Amino acid sequence: MHAYPKFGCQGLSAHSGLTLVELMVSLALSLLIVLAATSIFVTSQSAYTANDDAALIQESGRYGLEVIARALRQSGYEDWSGGGTAKLTRSDESATIVGLDAKSLKATTAAVDSPVAKSVNGSDVLGIRFHGSGGGDNGDGSMLNCAGFGVGSESKSGGMTDRGWSIFYVAEDSAGEPELRCKYRGKTSWNAVAIVRGVESFQVLYGLDSDRDGLPNHFLTATEVEQLDDKLVLTGADSAARILEKNRKTHWKNIVAVKIALLVRGARAGRNDALRKSYDLFGKEYSDAYGVVDVGTRISEPDLPARSRNRIRKVFSATIMLRNRTDGGGI
Repeated sequence: MHAYPKFGCQGLSAHSGLTLVELMVSLALSLLIVLAATSIFVTSQSAYTANDDAALIQESGRYGLEVIARALRQSGYEDWSGGGTAKLTRSDESATIVGLDAKSLKATTAAVDSPVAKSVNGSDVLGIRFHGSGGGDNGDGSMLNCAGFGVGSESKSGGMTDRGWSIFYVAEDSAGEPELRCKYRGKTSWNAVAIVRGVESFQVLYGLDSDRDGLPNHFLTATEVEQLDDKLVLTGADSAARILEKNRKTHWKNIVAVKIALLVRGARAGRNDALRKSYDLFGKEYSDAYGVVDVGTRISEPDLPARSRNRIRKVFSATIMLRNRTDGGGI
């Protein structure tokens, strides 16, 4: 006869689970721990995203200024070697600096011809001309356009020389992201490449040396420089002669410094504030005085598209003195 164990109240108590109250308290505490851990993770991720975006903006802005400044410093360069024959700029050739206010460009049209009226937040166009170095299309590699391709110094008919181009403007990519682009002349056609993504505004002012002492007396917009040229008295017998005469007298040849400013935004949404900031690309005083007519020098976040309003932004600016004065430079 087998003996079976007896299960009394004491045995049941030893094997019983948590009560309902204990279970609910445990779940509540677990949820609090999970919520705290999630909050810490989200905060850390937001901080990482903000820091990453800030670093990207800093790098992009500095790189954009560096590329434009390098191109400006070689504006007006003349090739004095040229395989034994110096390639110089004649006094009746066009200026080495040209600009457009609140315009954009197409990549495949020639130079700054046929500008696009619709610009990204009133962004400007800056065109820079310079001689190449060495023969052939790519030269000896010492003179590069803004895309990094070598430019050679080749003669054209009529004694003029075929100078290189570096042209900067802002346009949107296929995803609607604004980017600073470099337009250049390739071997057989014109093309453009993106330099910096996230550029919401690109603004340019031109330092005019009106007394020929080598220093800027006034900083003007491209429109104001063109208005000065419109007042020139030209006496040429025909349109071709008047063009050459205007090239000799143009105020663009008296530009000795250029101010540039970029407003660069981050790649991701990273803010939860009121989103009501304003960004003055040439400073508050300039925006207060000229912001209405010089579109794009003051950018207000409420005026930006809602989908990109909560990005981190930063203004970058620089003033670059031009090094080279070409033959017959100005009035």
